[in-house]
Amino acid sequence: MIYSARCGHLATKRVEVLADTQYEMKGIDLQQAVRVLKGGGVVAIPTDTLYGLAADAFNLAALDRVYDIKGRPHDLALPVLVSGWEQVASVAENLPRQAQVVAERFWPGALTLVVAKAAGLPDRLTGGGATVAVRVADHPAPMKLIDGLGGPITGTSANISGGADPSTVAELADQIGGRVGHVFNEGLAPKGAASTVVDITSGQPKLLREGAIPFEQVLRAWERAT
Repeated sequence: MIYSARCGHLATKRVEVLADTQYEMKGIDLQQAVRVLKGGGVVAIPTDTLYGLAADAFNLAALDRVYDIKGRPHDLALPVLVSGWEQVASVAENLPRQAQVVAERFWPGALTLVVAKAAGLPDRLTGGGATVAVRVADHPAPMKLIDGLGGPITGTSANISGGADPSTVAELADQIGGRVGHVFNEGLAPKGAASTVVDITSGQPKLLREGAIPFEQVLRAWERAT
């Protein structure tokens, strides 16, 4: 009985040490990812929808790296991930009053809202356009990076432009692993369904892409807020 109790105690200690070590490694991984972002680099991350490429949304060199990694034409805008409604003001302006109600209904989650871009948002991010696509992801990886960076990040899919979206870390590494500064594999794997994209710049929701959230639900929430 004494031996069994001692073995049990040692086993518990080993589990505690392992847990502490894993926690420390995750902390180091996050610190490295944030350093890459602050240095103008690009980090591959999981989100609630697809794997994405995270970069500082206000860093022109970082944005150029995202376009280069994807082989994406520079006149195609990059979507943005924010931490919450309070951060939307840093990337958008002239928002319809219903916008906050709809955002609070579906964020965090798979709804992307296309809104008028803020004056200070780089044209490089929006492909020279007057709008920006923004959402709050329901996943710890982008949220932790936004918090660590202190601002919005890009949320474009982590694939070569026109190519298939990677569904596993192995596929992610095969497609773009050598092109990014870091892979921050925090949290669950993406669900694999793209977000629903809705343009609200006209004051009336317009579906641009059907995705994980039915457009009818967005319309109902909008009408209730009107």
